[in-house]
Amino acid sequence: MINIVNVITQETKNHLNRNAVIDGDKVITYAHLLEAINKTSIQLKKLGITRFKRIALLCDDSIDYIVMSLAVLKLYAVIVPIPFGSAQDEIDTLLKNLKVNFLIFQQDSYPQKNAQTITKNISITKLAAKGKVATEFYKINPAFIRFSSGTTGVNKGVILSHKSIIQRTTAANQGLKIKPGEQVIWVLSMSFHFVVTILLFLRRGATIILSSRNFPQDLLRNLNQYPATFIYASPLHYHLLTCLNIPKKSLSNVRLAISTAIKLPKIIAEKFNQKFGFPLAESYGIIEIGLPFVNTSSANAKRGSVGKILPDYKIKILNKDAQGIGEICIKGKGMFDAYFYPWIVRDKALLNGWFNTGDLGRLDKDGFLFILGRLKQVINFNGMKIFPFEVESLLNTYPYIKESLVYGKAHQEYGQLPIAKIVLKNPRETLNPEILRKFCYQHLASYKVPKEFEFVSHLPKTVSGKLKIIV
Repeated sequence: MINIVNVITQETKNHLNRNAVIDGDKVITYAHLLEAINKTSIQLKKLGITRFKRIALLCDDSIDYIVMSLAVLKLYAVIVPIPFGSAQDEIDTLLKNLKVNFLIFQQDSYPQKNAQTITKNISITKLAAKGKVATEFYKINPAFIRFSSGTTGVNKGVILSHKSIIQRTTAANQGLKIKPGEQVIWVLSMSFHFVVTILLFLRRGATIILSSRNFPQDLLRNLNQYPATFIYASPLHYHLLTCLNIPKKSLSNVRLAISTAIKLPKIIAEKFNQKFGFPLAESYGIIEIGLPFVNTSSANAKRGSVGKILPDYKIKILNKDAQGIGEICIKGKGMFDAYFYPWIVRDKALLNGWFNTGDLGRLDKDGFLFILGRLKQVINFNGMKIFPFEVESLLNTYPYIKESLVYGKAHQEYGQLPIAKIVLKNPRETLNPEILRKFCYQHLASYKVPKEFEFVSHLPKTVSGKLKIIV
Protein backbone atom coordinates (compact mmCIF):
# COMPACT_ATOMS: atom_id res chain seq x y z
CA MET A 1 0.00 0.00 0.00
CA ILE A 2 1.44 3.36 -1.08
CA ASN A 3 2.58 5.74 1.67
CA ILE A 4 3.88 9.32 1.31
CA VAL A 5 6.50 8.78 4.06
CA ASN A 6 7.94 5.78 2.22
CA VAL A 7 8.10 7.92 -0.93
CA ILE A 8 9.99 10.67 0.92
CA THR A 9 12.36 8.07 2.39
CA GLN A 10 13.10 6.62 -1.04
CA GLU A 11 13.49 9.96 -2.81
CA THR A 12 15.85 11.46 -0.21
CA LYS A 13 18.21 8.49 0.17
CA ASN A 14 20.94 10.45 -1.62
CA HIS A 15 20.41 13.57 0.53
CA LEU A 16 20.66 12.13 4.04
CA ASN A 17 23.43 14.54 5.11
CA ARG A 18 21.57 17.57 3.78
CA ASN A 19 19.68 19.83 6.19
CA ALA A 20 15.94 19.10 6.05
CA VAL A 21 14.55 21.69 8.47
CA ILE A 22 16.03 24.70 10.24
CA ASP A 23 14.06 26.05 13.18
CA GLY A 24 15.98 28.82 14.91
CA ASP A 25 19.00 27.20 16.54
CA LYS A 26 17.65 23.70 15.82
CA VAL A 27 18.82 21.98 12.64
CA ILE A 28 17.83 18.48 11.54
CA THR A 29 19.28 16.58 8.59
CA TYR A 30 17.28 14.15 6.46
CA ALA A 31 18.98 11.24 8.19
CA HIS A 32 18.02 12.52 11.64
CA LEU A 33 14.53 13.47 10.46
CA LEU A 34 13.80 9.96 9.18
CA GLU A 35 15.22 8.49 12.38
CA ALA A 36 12.99 10.76 14.50
CA ILE A 37 9.95 9.78 12.41
CA ASN A 38 10.65 6.07 12.95
CA LYS A 39 11.13 6.44 16.71
CA THR A 40 8.04 8.59 17.09
CA SER A 41 5.88 6.23 15.03
CA ILE A 42 6.90 3.33 17.31
CA GLN A 43 5.99 5.45 20.33
CA LEU A 44 2.61 6.45 18.84
CA LYS A 45 1.79 2.85 17.93
CA LYS A 46 2.33 1.79 21.54
CA LEU A 47 -0.14 4.50 22.57
CA GLY A 48 -2.80 2.99 20.32
CA ILE A 49 -2.47 4.87 17.04
CA THR A 50 -3.10 2.49 14.17
CA ARG A 51 -4.36 2.59 10.60
CA PHE A 52 -7.49 4.73 9.90
CA LYS A 53 -7.43 6.38 13.33
CA ARG A 54 -8.08 10.14 13.05
CA ILE A 55 -5.37 12.15 14.81
CA ALA A 56 -5.93 15.86 15.40
CA LEU A 57 -2.72 17.89 15.50
CA LEU A 58 -2.77 21.17 17.44
CA CYS A 59 0.79 22.47 17.45
CA ASP A 60 2.72 25.53 16.44
CA ASP A 61 4.93 25.29 13.34
CA SER A 62 8.15 23.52 14.28
CA ILE A 63 10.35 20.52 13.61
CA ASP A 64 8.15 18.62 16.07
CA TYR A 65 5.09 19.41 13.93
CA ILE A 66 6.74 17.86 10.89
CA VAL A 67 8.00 14.80 12.80
CA MET A 68 4.60 14.18 14.42
CA SER A 69 2.76 14.53 11.11
CA LEU A 70 5.02 12.11 9.26
CA ALA A 71 5.04 9.64 12.14
CA VAL A 72 1.24 9.54 12.04
CA LEU A 73 1.24 9.10 8.26
CA LYS A 74 3.85 6.33 8.47
CA LEU A 75 1.34 4.34 10.55
CA TYR A 76 -1.37 4.89 7.90
CA ALA A 77 -3.31 6.90 10.46
CA VAL A 78 -5.03 10.11 9.35
CA ILE A 79 -4.00 13.65 10.25
CA VAL A 80 -6.61 16.28 11.11
CA PRO A 81 -4.68 19.58 11.31
CA ILE A 82 -6.13 22.27 13.58
CA PRO A 83 -4.90 25.89 13.36
CA PHE A 84 -2.79 26.77 16.38
CA GLY A 85 -4.62 29.38 18.43
CA SER A 86 -8.13 28.23 17.48
CA ALA A 87 -10.90 28.91 19.99
CA GLN A 88 -11.85 25.95 22.18
CA ASP A 89 -15.41 25.85 20.77
CA GLU A 90 -14.01 25.61 17.24
CA ILE A 91 -11.63 22.84 18.27
CA ASP A 92 -14.37 20.87 20.02
CA THR A 93 -16.64 21.12 16.96
CA LEU A 94 -13.92 19.78 14.66
CA LEU A 95 -13.07 16.94 17.03
CA LYS A 96 -16.73 15.94 17.17
CA ASN A 97 -17.65 16.28 13.48
CA LEU A 98 -14.51 14.55 12.20
CA LYS A 99 -14.79 11.79 14.84
CA VAL A 100 -11.22 12.28 16.05
CA ASN A 101 -9.68 9.37 18.01
CA PHE A 102 -6.59 11.12 19.41
CA LEU A 103 -5.50 14.71 19.96
CA ILE A 104 -1.79 15.53 19.82
CA PHE A 105 -1.34 19.00 21.21
CA GLN A 106 1.22 21.49 22.36
CA GLN A 107 1.07 21.76 26.12
CA ASP A 108 -1.04 24.70 27.39
CA SER A 109 -2.80 24.95 24.00
CA TYR A 110 -5.78 22.81 25.04
CA PRO A 111 -7.16 22.04 28.53
CA GLN A 112 -6.80 18.31 29.08
CA LYS A 113 -6.27 16.47 32.35
CA ASN A 114 -5.67 12.88 31.24
CA ALA A 115 -2.86 13.38 28.74
CA GLN A 116 0.41 11.56 28.21
CA THR A 117 3.67 13.27 27.36
CA ILE A 118 5.29 12.49 24.01
CA THR A 119 8.04 15.09 24.06
CA LYS A 120 8.99 17.95 26.36
CA ASN A 121 6.39 20.23 24.78
CA ILE A 122 3.83 17.89 23.20
CA SER A 123 1.20 15.62 24.74
CA ILE A 124 -1.44 13.20 23.50
CA THR A 125 -4.88 12.29 24.76
CA LYS A 126 -7.38 9.67 23.62
CA LEU A 127 -10.87 10.86 22.68
CA ALA A 128 -14.20 9.09 22.59
CA ALA A 129 -15.08 9.34 18.91
CA LYS A 130 -18.84 8.86 18.58
CA GLY A 131 -20.76 7.62 15.57
CA LYS A 132 -19.94 5.41 12.61
CA VAL A 133 -17.58 6.29 9.77
CA ALA A 134 -18.68 5.59 6.19
CA THR A 135 -17.39 2.22 4.93
CA GLU A 136 -15.91 3.95 1.83
CA PHE A 137 -13.51 5.78 4.16
CA TYR A 138 -11.57 2.57 4.72
CA LYS A 139 -11.16 1.90 1.00
CA ILE A 140 -9.35 5.07 -0.09
CA ASN A 141 -6.14 4.84 1.99
CA PRO A 142 -6.83 8.22 3.70
CA ALA A 143 -3.96 10.41 4.92
CA PHE A 144 -5.42 13.86 5.68
CA ILE A 145 -8.77 15.35 6.60
CA ARG A 146 -8.56 19.10 6.14
CA PHE A 147 -11.48 21.28 7.13
CA SER A 148 -12.73 23.44 4.29
CA SER A 149 -15.35 25.73 5.73
CA GLY A 150 -14.89 28.32 2.99
CA THR A 151 -16.97 31.42 3.62
CA THR A 152 -20.06 29.60 4.87
CA GLY A 153 -18.68 28.22 8.12
CA VAL A 154 -19.91 24.70 7.31
CA ASN A 155 -17.09 22.21 7.75
CA LYS A 156 -16.81 19.67 4.94
CA GLY A 157 -13.66 17.79 5.94
CA VAL A 158 -11.75 17.29 2.69
CA ILE A 159 -10.15 13.83 2.61
CA LEU A 160 -6.86 13.30 0.77
CA SER A 161 -5.40 9.85 0.23
CA HIS A 162 -1.69 9.03 0.05
CA LYS A 163 -2.06 8.56 -3.70
CA SER A 164 -3.70 11.96 -4.17
CA ILE A 165 -1.00 13.69 -2.14
CA ILE A 166 1.76 12.10 -4.20
CA GLN A 167 0.01 13.02 -7.45
CA ARG A 168 -0.66 16.64 -6.49
CA THR A 169 2.85 17.30 -5.17
CA THR A 170 4.27 15.91 -8.40
CA ALA A 171 1.86 18.05 -10.42
CA ALA A 172 2.65 21.22 -8.43
CA ASN A 173 6.37 20.82 -8.96
CA GLN A 174 5.90 21.28 -12.69
CA GLY A 175 5.28 24.91 -11.76
CA LEU A 176 7.45 25.34 -8.65
CA LYS A 177 10.42 23.29 -9.95
CA ILE A 178 11.88 22.58 -6.50
CA LYS A 179 15.34 20.97 -6.64
CA PRO A 180 17.58 19.27 -4.05
CA GLY A 181 19.35 21.89 -1.97
CA GLU A 182 16.65 24.55 -2.46
CA GLN A 183 16.66 26.94 0.51
CA VAL A 184 12.98 27.58 1.28
CA ILE A 185 11.84 30.44 3.51
CA TRP A 186 8.62 29.32 5.23
CA VAL A 187 6.28 31.84 6.92
CA LEU A 188 2.82 30.30 6.50
CA SER A 189 0.78 28.06 8.81
CA MET A 190 1.44 24.35 8.38
CA SER A 191 -2.14 23.58 9.38
CA PHE A 192 -3.24 25.16 6.08
CA HIS A 193 -0.27 24.59 3.75
CA PHE A 194 1.36 21.29 4.71
CA VAL A 195 0.21 18.89 2.00
CA VAL A 196 1.27 20.46 -1.29
CA THR A 197 4.28 22.42 -0.09
CA ILE A 198 5.99 20.97 3.00
CA LEU A 199 5.63 17.43 1.67
CA LEU A 200 6.84 18.50 -1.77
CA PHE A 201 9.88 20.28 -0.31
CA LEU A 202 10.77 17.14 1.65
CA ARG A 203 10.28 14.89 -1.39
CA ARG A 204 12.72 17.05 -3.34
CA GLY A 205 15.43 17.20 -0.67
CA ALA A 206 15.04 20.94 -0.03
CA THR A 207 15.90 22.76 3.20
CA ILE A 208 12.89 24.32 4.94
CA ILE A 209 13.78 27.40 7.00
CA LEU A 210 10.96 28.06 9.48
CA SER A 211 10.32 31.78 9.89
CA SER A 212 6.72 32.08 11.07
CA ARG A 213 6.57 31.99 14.86
CA ASN A 214 8.35 35.24 15.73
CA PHE A 215 7.48 37.21 12.63
CA PRO A 216 9.11 39.37 11.36
CA GLN A 217 12.19 38.86 13.58
CA ASP A 218 12.75 35.24 12.47
CA LEU A 219 12.32 36.21 8.83
CA LEU A 220 14.82 39.05 9.06
CA ARG A 221 17.38 36.85 10.80
CA ASN A 222 16.97 33.98 8.33
CA LEU A 223 17.19 36.23 5.27
CA ASN A 224 20.50 37.55 6.60
CA GLN A 225 21.82 34.14 7.66
CA TYR A 226 20.81 31.90 4.76
CA PRO A 227 20.99 32.41 0.96
CA ALA A 228 17.29 31.75 0.38
CA THR A 229 16.38 30.66 -3.14
CA PHE A 230 12.61 30.22 -2.74
CA ILE A 231 9.95 32.05 -0.70
CA TYR A 232 6.40 30.80 -0.17
CA ALA A 233 4.29 33.48 1.54
CA SER A 234 1.06 35.49 1.51
CA PRO A 235 0.51 39.05 0.23
CA LEU A 236 0.62 40.28 3.84
CA HIS A 237 4.15 38.95 4.28
CA TYR A 238 5.31 40.57 1.03
CA HIS A 239 3.67 43.83 2.04
CA LEU A 240 5.71 43.80 5.27
CA LEU A 241 8.89 43.00 3.33
CA THR A 242 8.37 46.16 1.28
CA CYS A 243 7.82 48.22 4.44
CA LEU A 244 10.64 46.83 6.61
CA ASN A 245 14.23 47.95 6.35
CA ILE A 246 15.41 44.99 4.27
CA PRO A 247 18.11 45.67 1.68
CA LYS A 248 17.64 44.45 -1.88
CA LYS A 249 20.66 42.15 -1.56
CA SER A 250 18.87 40.06 1.12
CA LEU A 251 16.74 38.55 -1.66
CA SER A 252 19.45 38.50 -4.31
CA ASN A 253 19.56 34.66 -4.38
CA VAL A 254 15.79 34.20 -4.63
CA ARG A 255 14.83 32.58 -7.94
CA LEU A 256 11.11 32.46 -7.18
CA ALA A 257 8.83 34.17 -4.62
CA ILE A 258 5.35 32.67 -4.59
CA SER A 259 2.34 34.66 -3.38
CA THR A 260 -0.48 32.44 -2.16
CA ALA A 261 -3.43 32.15 0.29
CA ILE A 262 -5.37 35.14 -1.09
CA LYS A 263 -5.38 37.15 -4.31
CA LEU A 264 -2.31 39.37 -4.66
CA PRO A 265 -3.27 43.07 -4.61
CA LYS A 266 -1.74 45.02 -7.48
CA ILE A 267 -0.27 47.69 -5.22
CA ILE A 268 1.70 45.11 -3.18
CA ALA A 269 3.00 43.40 -6.33
CA GLU A 270 4.20 46.73 -7.74
CA LYS A 271 5.93 47.86 -4.54
CA PHE A 272 7.71 44.51 -4.16
CA ASN A 273 8.95 44.59 -7.76
CA GLN A 274 10.16 48.16 -7.39
CA LYS A 275 12.08 47.42 -4.20
CA PHE A 276 13.62 44.02 -4.97
CA GLY A 277 13.83 44.08 -8.74
CA PHE A 278 11.84 40.96 -9.62
CA PRO A 279 8.11 40.15 -9.76
CA LEU A 280 6.12 38.05 -7.35
CA ALA A 281 4.69 34.84 -8.81
CA GLU A 282 1.01 34.62 -7.95
CA SER A 283 -0.41 31.12 -7.48
CA TYR A 284 -3.88 29.63 -7.16
CA GLY A 285 -4.44 26.71 -4.80
CA ILE A 286 -7.60 24.87 -3.78
CA ILE A 287 -7.67 22.23 -1.04
CA GLU A 288 -9.88 19.97 -3.19
CA ILE A 289 -7.47 20.17 -6.15
CA GLY A 290 -3.96 21.20 -5.16
CA LEU A 291 -1.90 23.91 -6.87
CA PRO A 292 -3.00 24.02 -10.53
CA PHE A 293 -1.72 27.55 -11.33
CA VAL A 294 1.59 29.37 -10.84
CA ASN A 295 2.29 32.57 -12.77
CA THR A 296 6.03 32.72 -13.49
CA SER A 297 5.65 35.15 -16.39
CA SER A 298 7.54 38.45 -16.08
CA ALA A 299 5.39 40.18 -18.72
CA ASN A 300 3.62 43.29 -17.43
CA ALA A 301 0.44 42.33 -19.28
CA LYS A 302 0.22 39.09 -17.28
CA ARG A 303 0.49 40.66 -13.83
CA GLY A 304 -2.68 40.11 -11.87
CA SER A 305 -3.02 36.67 -13.42
CA VAL A 306 -2.36 33.36 -11.64
CA GLY A 307 -0.76 32.05 -14.84
CA LYS A 308 -1.50 29.24 -17.27
CA ILE A 309 -2.83 25.94 -15.99
CA LEU A 310 -0.13 23.37 -15.21
CA PRO A 311 0.22 20.29 -17.47
CA ASP A 312 -1.59 17.80 -15.23
CA TYR A 313 -4.78 19.89 -15.07
CA LYS A 314 -7.54 21.17 -17.33
CA ILE A 315 -9.76 24.25 -16.99
CA LYS A 316 -13.03 25.50 -18.40
CA ILE A 317 -15.11 28.61 -17.75
CA LEU A 318 -18.84 28.03 -17.33
CA ASN A 319 -21.68 30.51 -17.91
CA LYS A 320 -19.47 33.21 -19.41
CA ASP A 321 -20.81 36.74 -19.78
CA ALA A 322 -20.02 39.19 -22.59
CA GLN A 323 -16.58 39.90 -21.07
CA GLY A 324 -15.74 36.18 -20.88
CA ILE A 325 -16.16 36.13 -17.09
CA GLY A 326 -17.61 32.93 -15.70
CA GLU A 327 -17.32 30.12 -13.16
CA ILE A 328 -13.89 28.46 -12.92
CA CYS A 329 -14.00 24.66 -13.19
CA ILE A 330 -10.88 22.47 -12.93
CA LYS A 331 -10.00 18.78 -13.08
CA GLY A 332 -6.74 16.85 -12.98
CA LYS A 333 -4.42 14.65 -10.92
CA GLY A 334 -4.43 14.61 -7.13
CA MET A 335 -8.05 15.62 -6.68
CA PHE A 336 -9.59 15.14 -3.24
CA ASP A 337 -11.03 11.70 -2.50
CA ALA A 338 -14.16 12.53 -0.49
CA TYR A 339 -15.84 14.89 1.97
CA PHE A 340 -15.97 13.46 5.48
CA TYR A 341 -18.78 15.57 6.96
CA PRO A 342 -21.30 15.21 5.50
CA TRP A 343 -19.96 12.13 3.67
CA ILE A 344 -19.78 12.27 -0.12
CA VAL A 345 -17.29 10.54 -2.41
CA ARG A 346 -15.39 12.46 -5.08
CA ASP A 347 -17.27 11.12 -8.10
CA LYS A 348 -20.59 12.24 -6.64
CA ALA A 349 -19.24 15.65 -5.63
CA LEU A 350 -17.88 16.42 -9.11
CA LEU A 351 -19.71 16.97 -12.39
CA ASN A 352 -18.20 14.61 -14.96
CA GLY A 353 -14.87 14.94 -13.18
CA TRP A 354 -14.95 18.76 -13.00
CA PHE A 355 -14.72 20.69 -9.71
CA ASN A 356 -16.53 24.02 -9.64
CA THR A 357 -14.28 26.25 -7.51
CA GLY A 358 -16.96 28.83 -6.84
CA ASP A 359 -14.58 31.49 -8.15
CA LEU A 360 -15.22 33.80 -11.10
CA GLY A 361 -12.54 34.46 -13.67
CA ARG A 362 -11.62 34.83 -17.32
CA LEU A 363 -8.94 33.40 -19.62
CA ASP A 364 -7.03 35.75 -21.92
CA LYS A 365 -6.05 34.81 -25.48
CA ASP A 366 -2.83 33.17 -24.19
CA GLY A 367 -4.63 31.00 -21.64
CA PHE A 368 -3.67 33.07 -18.56
CA LEU A 369 -6.32 32.99 -15.83
CA PHE A 370 -7.46 36.18 -14.12
CA ILE A 371 -9.51 35.59 -10.96
CA LEU A 372 -12.06 38.28 -10.17
CA GLY A 373 -13.83 37.05 -7.06
CA ARG A 374 -16.22 34.54 -5.53
CA LEU A 375 -19.48 33.77 -7.32
CA LYS A 376 -21.51 34.27 -4.12
CA GLN A 377 -19.82 37.59 -3.35
CA VAL A 378 -20.42 39.47 -6.59
CA ILE A 379 -22.44 42.63 -6.00
CA ASN A 380 -24.95 43.60 -8.69
CA PHE A 381 -25.31 47.38 -8.56
CA ASN A 382 -27.80 48.59 -11.16
CA GLY A 383 -26.67 45.82 -13.56
CA MET A 384 -22.96 46.46 -13.00
CA LYS A 385 -20.73 43.85 -11.32
CA ILE A 386 -18.65 44.82 -8.31
CA PHE A 387 -16.03 42.37 -7.05
CA PRO A 388 -15.57 42.93 -3.29
CA PHE A 389 -11.90 41.93 -3.34
CA GLU A 390 -10.99 44.88 -5.57
CA VAL A 391 -12.63 47.35 -3.18
CA GLU A 392 -11.28 45.62 -0.06
CA SER A 393 -7.73 45.62 -1.49
CA LEU A 394 -7.90 49.40 -1.90
CA LEU A 395 -9.44 50.03 1.52
CA ASN A 396 -6.79 47.87 3.19
CA THR A 397 -4.04 50.13 1.82
CA TYR A 398 -5.41 53.12 3.73
CA PRO A 399 -3.00 53.83 6.62
CA TYR A 400 -5.57 53.62 9.42
CA ILE A 401 -7.40 50.49 8.25
CA LYS A 402 -6.52 47.02 9.54
CA GLU A 403 -8.99 45.02 7.40
CA SER A 404 -12.29 45.39 5.60
CA LEU A 405 -15.25 43.44 4.27
CA VAL A 406 -17.35 44.63 1.33
CA TYR A 407 -20.77 43.12 0.65
CA GLY A 408 -24.04 43.83 -1.14
CA LYS A 409 -27.09 45.23 0.66
CA ALA A 410 -30.46 44.70 -1.03
CA HIS A 411 -31.97 47.85 -2.54
CA GLN A 412 -35.35 48.21 -4.27
CA GLU A 413 -34.10 50.46 -7.09
CA TYR A 414 -30.45 49.51 -7.58
CA GLY A 415 -30.55 45.79 -6.78
CA GLN A 416 -27.65 45.90 -4.33
CA LEU A 417 -25.59 48.65 -2.75
CA PRO A 418 -21.88 48.10 -1.95
CA ILE A 419 -21.36 48.41 1.82
CA ALA A 420 -18.04 48.30 3.68
CA LYS A 421 -17.38 47.07 7.20
CA ILE A 422 -14.05 48.39 8.46
CA VAL A 423 -11.75 47.51 11.37
CA LEU A 424 -9.31 50.27 12.31
CA LYS A 425 -5.74 49.54 13.38
CA ASN A 426 -6.26 51.67 16.47
CA PRO A 427 -9.80 51.20 17.84
CA ARG A 428 -9.49 54.39 19.88
CA GLU A 429 -9.13 56.51 16.75
CA THR A 430 -11.89 57.68 14.40
CA LEU A 431 -11.96 58.05 10.64
CA ASN A 432 -14.15 60.49 8.75
CA PRO A 433 -16.23 58.51 6.22
CA GLU A 434 -16.20 61.41 3.76
CA ILE A 435 -12.40 61.44 3.67
CA LEU A 436 -12.41 57.69 3.04
CA ARG A 437 -15.09 58.07 0.35
CA LYS A 438 -12.97 60.72 -1.41
CA PHE A 439 -9.98 58.37 -1.29
CA CYS A 440 -12.06 55.63 -2.95
CA TYR A 441 -13.30 57.96 -5.70
CA GLN A 442 -9.67 58.72 -6.57
CA HIS A 443 -8.92 55.03 -7.27
CA LEU A 444 -12.22 53.34 -8.17
CA ALA A 445 -15.02 53.76 -10.68
CA SER A 446 -17.80 55.72 -8.96
CA TYR A 447 -20.25 52.78 -8.92
CA LYS A 448 -17.71 50.65 -7.00
CA VAL A 449 -17.33 53.12 -4.13
CA PRO A 450 -19.11 51.87 -0.98
CA LYS A 451 -22.32 53.75 -0.26
CA GLU A 452 -21.94 53.19 3.47
CA PHE A 453 -18.96 52.72 5.79
CA GLU A 454 -19.54 50.87 9.04
CA PHE A 455 -16.71 50.82 11.61
CA VAL A 456 -16.62 47.62 13.68
CA SER A 457 -14.30 46.06 16.27
CA HIS A 458 -13.84 42.81 14.35
CA LEU A 459 -15.04 40.89 11.29
CA PRO A 460 -16.72 37.45 11.47
CA LYS A 461 -14.48 34.64 10.25
CA THR A 462 -14.70 30.90 9.70
CA VAL A 463 -12.58 28.30 11.51
CA SER A 464 -10.18 28.35 8.56
CA GLY A 465 -9.63 32.09 8.99
CA LYS A 466 -11.65 33.30 5.98
CA LEU A 467 -14.07 36.19 6.15
CA LYS A 468 -17.68 35.05 6.29
CA ILE A 469 -19.96 36.17 3.47
CA ILE A 470 -22.68 38.59 4.53
CA VAL A 471 -25.94 37.90 2.72
